[in-house]
Amino acid sequence: MKKIMILSAAFGLMSSVATAETINLPTPQIDNGATLYQALKERHSVRSYSTKPIDQQMLSNILWVAYGANREDGRRTIPTARNLKDLSVYVTDSEGTFLYDGEANTLTKVLDNSLLDMFQSQPFMANVPVVLIYTGSKADNDYAIMHAGSAYQNVELYAATNELGCVVRALFDKEAVAKALNLPEDERAIVSQAIGYEEE
Repeated sequence: MKKIMILSAAFGLMSSVATAETINLPTPQIDNGATLYQALKERHSVRSYSTKPIDQQMLSNILWVAYGANREDGRRTIPTARNLKDLSVYVTDSEGTFLYDGEANTLTKVLDNSLLDMFQSQPFMANVPVVLIYTGSKADNDYAIMHAGSAYQNVELYAATNELGCVVRALFDKEAVAKALNLPEDERAIVSQAIGYEEE
C-alpha cells in the first residue's frame, strides 16, 4: 500500500518525485491533563485559521493520535477491523508531501511539492498550514472508511484541548489527489482534514 512511485501531473503542475528523505519525528507528548469529557465538550469545526505554522513536535503529536502505534506489536491508537491497517495518512504542507509511518514515527517525503492548492476549494483554506489526507483500500467492506473516521475523530479531540483548530473535509477532487499521490488502483483518497491554529 505504501509504495512510492513516479507521480503524474495534477492541476497543471508537474508533481516531482521526492528524493528519499525520512524525517524522524519527536517523541509524541500528548498528556496535557485534559480529560476526555473536556475534549468532547470543546470539540468543534474551525473555518478560520492563522498563518502560524505547526512545528514538528505538534505534528508528531497530531499524527500519533491519528494513527500511531501505541503497543509494541504495532497496533494503533484507533481500532482497526481484523487488524488490517488498510489506512495511510499523508501530510501536505509548505515543505512538500509526506507519508506517515505510525510504527517508526517518521515521515517519508513522497513529493517535493505541496498539494495544499488542491484543497483550497473554499476561501477559509487559504491560510491552513497542514492538511492530512486519509487514503485506504477500495474493498467492498469499507473498513478503511471506518478507520479514517476513527483517525480524524482522534485528531479532532486532540485539537480541541491543544489550542488547535481543524475541520474534516470531503469537498476536494479525490480522483485528482489520488492521481497526484500515485495511489495504486486498489486505493482511494477517502477524506481530508485541515489543521492549524485558529485565527483570533
